[in-house]
Amino acid sequence: MLVRQLISYSSEIYKKFLNSKLSSQWQKIGIKRRAGVLAPLFCLWSQDSVGIGEIPDICVLIEWCKKVGFSIIQLLPLNDTGFNFTPYDCQTTFGIDPMYLSLEKIDGVDISDFINDIEKLRIQYSFPKKNIDYKIKQEKLKILWKMFQTTKLNIQFEDFEEKNRFWLKDYALFKVLKEKYQQKSWEEWEEKYKFREQGALEEIYNKEKDLVNFYMWLQWQIFLQMKVVKEYGEINGVLLLGDLPFLVSRDSADVWAHQNYFKLNMVSGAPPDMYFAKGQRWGMPPYNWKVIEENNFDYIKQKVKYAENFYHMYRIDHFVGLFRLWTIDINEPKETYGLNGKFDPADEKKWKALGQKILFYMTDGINMLPCAEDLGVVPKCSYETLEEFSIPGIDVQRWKRDWGKTYDFVKPQDYRVNSISTISTHDMSPFILWWSEEAGTTDKYLVQKWCEENGFNYDFIANNLFAVSKSSEKRLRWKKRIETPEKVLEILNMSRDKAWMFYDAYLESYSEREKFWKFLGFIGEPPEAPTKELIYQALLMCSATSSIFCIQLIQDLLSLGNYYNIKDKNIRINVPGTFSDKNWSTVLPVSLDEMLNASINNEIKEINNKTDRI
Repeated sequence: MLVRQLISYSSEIYKKFLNSKLSSQWQKIGIKRRAGVLAPLFCLWSQDSVGIGEIPDICVLIEWCKKVGFSIIQLLPLNDTGFNFTPYDCQTTFGIDPMYLSLEKIDGVDISDFINDIEKLRIQYSFPKKNIDYKIKQEKLKILWKMFQTTKLNIQFEDFEEKNRFWLKDYALFKVLKEKYQQKSWEEWEEKYKFREQGALEEIYNKEKDLVNFYMWLQWQIFLQMKVVKEYGEINGVLLLGDLPFLVSRDSADVWAHQNYFKLNMVSGAPPDMYFAKGQRWGMPPYNWKVIEENNFDYIKQKVKYAENFYHMYRIDHFVGLFRLWTIDINEPKETYGLNGKFDPADEKKWKALGQKILFYMTDGINMLPCAEDLGVVPKCSYETLEEFSIPGIDVQRWKRDWGKTYDFVKPQDYRVNSISTISTHDMSPFILWWSEEAGTTDKYLVQKWCEENGFNYDFIANNLFAVSKSSEKRLRWKKRIETPEKVLEILNMSRDKAWMFYDAYLESYSEREKFWKFLGFIGEPPEAPTKELIYQALLMCSATSSIFCIQLIQDLLSLGNYYNIKDKNIRINVPGTFSDKNWSTVLPVSLDEMLNASINNEIKEINNKTDRI
């Protein structure tokens, strides 16, 4: 009964989107409750894939979405990462990574001449496997170079080059120079290239014209394959939600070509919060908005305009960065992470005007609807702007709680209407790992930090408050016998004023599982290991929210089946603030072809039907 009342109530509220600053974008996609899937392309594979998920594989995912009632596919950034393979630290915010190209669908090439080479690669880098072997990129580039040498650049390519003159040639020159200098940063190149002396750039272009054209040709081929996918989505009623990284790698074509648009004496990051006690240091350079504005925000407008070729909607990563960005001096020791940073601009009174000005240029004349990643430390002006523009933010189920009061989980009808509800993001543990390892625990480093700052004995606190044997490497689980926060104070023999951090941590986390179990409508004691019933109900409650969109991580959806073991940490996509070859490399245990007939399809469709998202 709750779900039906909720839907009737919410459908009226969605109409206000038509009176917002983005009414035309909403009219373009239609105002309705939608459900979707977040599926990183590198995670996917089909019987046709060669070593990694490829652009045409998205068409198979579209077919699966039709079967289960999804009308949104959210992708992580597809931008060219070079050989770094970190999608939010890319070498360009325009060009897409050629490793996603289907070798069998290259336009203007007689594929029969290369079919043996392609088949060898398919066997060498075969599926299933747990992690992507990114050496596939270099192998595919070798074949693509051979293909390129058999082609003649036609008028369609020349038209593509002309329409993308803002970025394309600079990107191609950057790639050529990266090869010349064995992938070293542009800051280590000879000064004539580092500082873009016109004569030097003309010289390298004339000398390496074939290679420059090759990199531009790759982007043209990507353009053609991505356009097919977008059109296929439109035919089948599935919208593509792209991800535009807000920041770009310091060692990128963007920064090299527009050095005055960035503050190269600083790096970006995030301040300390309850999840990252040291804050974060990302390393990408902050924008120099003053100079960008002097150039009429051309850089911002052009990259959104180019992305519109491929997507119906786009996610603004780190949306709060439009208003202010946490910046750290480049000479600050890396081990301090984001502890010693500051907001830019420093004056909070300037934040809203700056963010809304940037947003105007990102949306003016663009049909794509923006969505916002607004997690972390969020200023008031961000919520106000999302409301004024009717931009969906992100509401994460496990973080939607009555913080500082009851700590209960927020009811579905109390989610923001202009939001995307989800049970996990790509930067979090998937639901089954959260439930088995994190729910009901507190951050180990945070406890160590509190002890260090206040002169407490960590070993005493850890052994008396926490069940160390039931804790993980990074999380501490409370002892069951500590049934009240007052018991924490009694064990520590401290006042609440002195031990407030442990008192509050207890309130936040001790009964987290029990509260979530009750929130889902279950009675009795919650299980220690996630059950199918638990996962289904979590997905159902998330879909029942008043959020206009509900998009679930593909790993969470597959958890409805017998695809994952809770002891397998490999299913997590990324652990922020860590550098590991396990990040951005996990592969689904099942092919897209098999997913078309998976037993979980009926359950997913049932959830979407029950919550009026079909």
